Amino acid sequence: MADRDAHPASSPTLEEVAAHAGVSRATVSRVVNDSPKVSPAAKLAVDRSIDMLGYVPNRAARSLVTKRTDSIALVISEPEARLFADPALAGFVRGIAEVLANTDYMFLLLTAQPDSARIARYMRNGHVDGVILMSLHGDDPLVTMLERQQMPAVLGGRPMGRKHTIPYVDADNVGGARAAVEYLRAKGRTNIVSITGPREMSAGMDRLTGFRRGLSKDDARDWRNRIAVGAFTEESGEQAMAELLERTPDLDAVFAANDLMAAGALRVLKAAGRRVPDDVAVVGFDDSVTARHTDPQLTSVRQPLEDLGRHLAKLLLMQLQSSDVVPAPVVLPTELVVRQSA
Repeated sequence: MADRDAHPASSPTLEEVAAHAGVSRATVSRVVNDSPKVSPAAKLAVDRSIDMLGYVPNRAARSLVTKRTDSIALVISEPEARLFADPALAGFVRGIAEVLANTDYMFLLLTAQPDSARIARYMRNGHVDGVILMSLHGDDPLVTMLERQQMPAVLGGRPMGRKHTIPYVDADNVGGARAAVEYLRAKGRTNIVSITGPREMSAGMDRLTGFRRGLSKDDARDWRNRIAVGAFTEESGEQAMAELLERTPDLDAVFAANDLMAAGALRVLKAAGRRVPDDVAVVGFDDSVTARHTDPQLTSVRQPLEDLGRHLAKLLLMQLQSSDVVPAPVVLPTELVVRQSA
C-alpha cells in the first residue's frame, strides 16, 4: 500500500485489489466481469477490497472480455424536429430513463431519420447491448436487421407488415379511439369526422379502426368521406381540419388521432368562427401536456406514456439478463379524460 500513499491521485490496479483481497488477479477479473465461476467468499472479499480501495474497472478493457458495452439505445424513427416537438415522445423517454437509472446501463438517444443506414451500421458494429425502437413507419428495415443480429430489442408500438419476433409495448389504440367516438355520439353529436394519423404507422391505423368502430352503422359505411390524413403534427392538423370543413361544413365533432393535430384543428375552427364545444366538439389522443394548454382545454384519450416507457425498458432488461427469455407483447389500457373541448 506504500505505492498508493505515494501516488494518491492514481487509481488502484487489478493487482493491488488482488493483493488486498488475498486472491489472484484472475479472480478479481472474474468478479469485475460478473463471472459465475467465483466462490461467494472470494467475491465478498474482492467486493470489499474494491470498495475500500476505490477501484474503478476499465470499461473499455472490460467490454473486450464480456463483449458488452453497458449501453442501451433508444432509436426513434423520426427527424429531430419531430422528436423535440412531440410531448408524447418525451413521456416515453421519461419512463424509460426512470427504469434505466437504477442500472449500470448508459442510455443513448438516436434519431434514425433521415439516415437509418448509419444507425443500422452503428448497431451492427456492436456499440450497444440492446435497442428500444420507436415510431415505426411501415415495415421498418431496422426491425429486420435487429432480428437477423439476434440483438435484444423491444418495439414501441405494434409493428406493421409481416409478423416479427421482437416483443412490443403498445396502448389500446383501437379501444381508446372507439371510446372517444362513442362518447361524442352519446353527447348527441351526429356528424363526426376524424383527423387520422399516417397510414404507414400502426398507431394511425389502429386509431382509425377505433374511429370506424365507434360510428353508427350508417356513418361507418361512409367513413372514407369523414376522414382527412394528418402526420401527427400541428401543421398537418390545421391542413386536415381545413379540408374537412370544406368537404363537410355541417360537421359537429372531430376526433383527432393525437393532441398536436387536435391543437391545430382548434386554431382552424376558431378562425372559421366555429365555437368549441358549442358548435364543434373536439377530442384528441395521448393526454399529453398539450391537452392542458389549448383554449379550450382538450378532451383527450389518455395513454399512460411514462408507464409505457417503463415497460419498454423492463422488457429489454429481461432479455439482457437472459438470452432465453422472449417476453410477450404488452398492451396497456387507455382512458378518456373529459375537459372543456367536448
